[in-house]
Amino acid sequence: FGRIGRLVMRAAQNDPMVQIVAVNDPFIPTNYMEYMFKYDTVHGTYSGSVNKTAEDELTIDGKPIKVFGQMDPTKIEWGSVGADYVIESTGVFTSIEGASKHMVGGAKKVIISAPSGDAPMFVMGVNQEKYENSMDIVSNASCTTNCLAPLTKVINDEFGITEGLMTTVHAVTATQQTVDGPSQKDWRGGRA
Repeated sequence: FGRIGRLVMRAAQNDPMVQIVAVNDPFIPTNYMEYMFKYDTVHGTYSGSVNKTAEDELTIDGKPIKVFGQMDPTKIEWGSVGADYVIESTGVFTSIEGASKHMVGGAKKVIISAPSGDAPMFVMGVNQEKYENSMDIVSNASCTTNCLAPLTKVINDEFGITEGLMTTVHAVTATQQTVDGPSQKDWRGGRA
């Protein structure tokens, strides 16, 4: 129930066609999930109600949400709560093989919130019409692609693009340092 998961849940609260029935986070307790969902430094305090109602349950706007705490997606019992779609936003299970582990527990479809090396990728406003119901695992591409592709599509459709060069200025992500410090991944990764 990391940053992307919380933002997806906030957006879903305004869509009557979406019912969030469960979340998974093996790293933080439910009372901390309540706090993290309610208070967001960028998006502000959540306007609805959010409460920890049990060690394995949150209630958001009066709707109960089952909380799982599994590292292994095959152990998340999505089917026990009627979850048809799962948002895979850990950044770990970005391949079809990895994301399909959610289906072991009962998920019917998985949407990967990151680029995938083998899952079909879709960007709203660019190629969503190519989605087919037979696709059980799809990727929503990267944040950079979601920002750049719609604008590029409009320019290309209206004027044509022969070649291009882009530079991205990206906000700090959850795995990046805000100040210099050691990195177990690589030396450059320890730089802010």
